[in-house]
Amino acid sequence: MVLRKEFRIVLPLTVEEYQVAQLWAVAEASKNETGGGEGVEVRKNEPYEKKDDSGNVIEKGQYTNKVYHLQQKVPGYVRALAPEGALEMVEEAWNAYPYCKTVITNPDYMKEKFSLTIETWHKPDRGKQENVHKLPPAQLSKRDVVQIDIANDKVKDCDYDPKTDPKIVKSQKLNRGPLNTTDWKNTCEPHMCAYKLVTIEFVWFGLQSIVESWIQKAERRVFTNFHRQLYSWMDKWAGLTMADIRALEDETQAELDKMRKEGEVRGTKEK
Repeated sequence: MVLRKEFRIVLPLTVEEYQVAQLWAVAEASKNETGGGEGVEVRKNEPYEKKDDSGNVIEKGQYTNKVYHLQQKVPGYVRALAPEGALEMVEEAWNAYPYCKTVITNPDYMKEKFSLTIETWHKPDRGKQENVHKLPPAQLSKRDVVQIDIANDKVKDCDYDPKTDPKIVKSQKLNRGPLNTTDWKNTCEPHMCAYKLVTIEFVWFGLQSIVESWIQKAERRVFTNFHRQLYSWMDKWAGLTMADIRALEDETQAELDKMRKEGEVRGTKEK
């Protein structure tokens, strides 16, 4: 079975600002989720190019290869059923901004039975494009659209932090926020939307519907929390350049390797 949902996340940023903001926030969030033998291991982070049959460059950007060690970050019933190695996920990402593609697999255990693909277009609009990913009619008819409001959507009590609450936080550097109205998505300036198309392929007798449902809920939780943080950290990433970001990523890779081997499990956990 294939499940397909499109998450639309409007933000009070420009598309250009989001490129830096996202990469800075990914580095910060990775550190928040790493420790006690779990978290993020960065294996590759390098430029890439794709060429057509004539040798012309048709796409270029940054390629990353990461491993997620997730023992405490999946539901207990999955941990109970999954053998050793099943809870290490490999993420490959091709960032050709404003288009990005991420593929998550479990090659050592589930192999071709599982894949999670996230394709994202970043557009200078308010999330009104009905087929930004240019899906064919058969796929479009089965796609569900989920609107995420980073300020007004409820988050779990364990995820809530007033320091990352868009209803409270105001950027001093950029003079934006707080997002304390019900219709801020229709009035904020600047504005942009991240259109995230999530496609799940999972074939596992007895667990398929349960795990597919959990993954979709987990994605919404991750997208909501991450973008609440990204917004709230505005004054930390505002003014940084892509050269600053690449230097930060190199520092973060070494830091994650150390953090993963020490301390306690950090960040989002599941019971």
